[in-house]
Amino acid sequence: MVHPVPRAPKSGPLPPALGSRAVPAVQNPASQLPTVEEISAGGVVVEQHDGGLRVAIIARINRGGRLEWCLPKGHPEGEETYSEAAVREIEEETGIAGNILAPLGSIDYWFTVSGHRVHKTVHHFLLRATGGFLTIENDPDHEAVDVAWVPIAELGRKLSFPNERRITDLARDLLPEYF
Repeated sequence: MVHPVPRAPKSGPLPPALGSRAVPAVQNPASQLPTVEEISAGGVVVEQHDGGLRVAIIARINRGGRLEWCLPKGHPEGEETYSEAAVREIEEETGIAGNILAPLGSIDYWFTVSGHRVHKTVHHFLLRATGGFLTIENDPDHEAVDVAWVPIAELGRKLSFPNERRITDLARDLLPEYF
């Protein structure tokens, strides 16, 4: 069962786990750098293949010039819900269309860029692949440099970030209900 995901509020301050755009910078006393809240949505798109399950993931070059394998994700546009943004972003970044099966929860993290700190929250969903083929050619931001199907058992070794490995563990726990 897909649970409804709330839309971002249209105005006013945003709670830490809600919103779809950066909010005006506020002063963070710990770092003395302005802080921006960012929201993204994405997830784990799964397909059956040769008797097993595999997941489409993307590679990006980080600000330090290193290759990182991660789950596809991006910012909601216009009036999109988080689930709508996840479906669109996954298809743009991987070429794979999918239907949402279940929410997987949210992760948040901090990073510093261009003289400000960013607090980013990413809402993840589990999707069943419904069509398409792997490509990064439809990524409008050209952030993805590669895309691959990875057997679900190998995700822990391939994904760069522990918090995304935890999200895929949650997805793996739910998969028997859907496949």
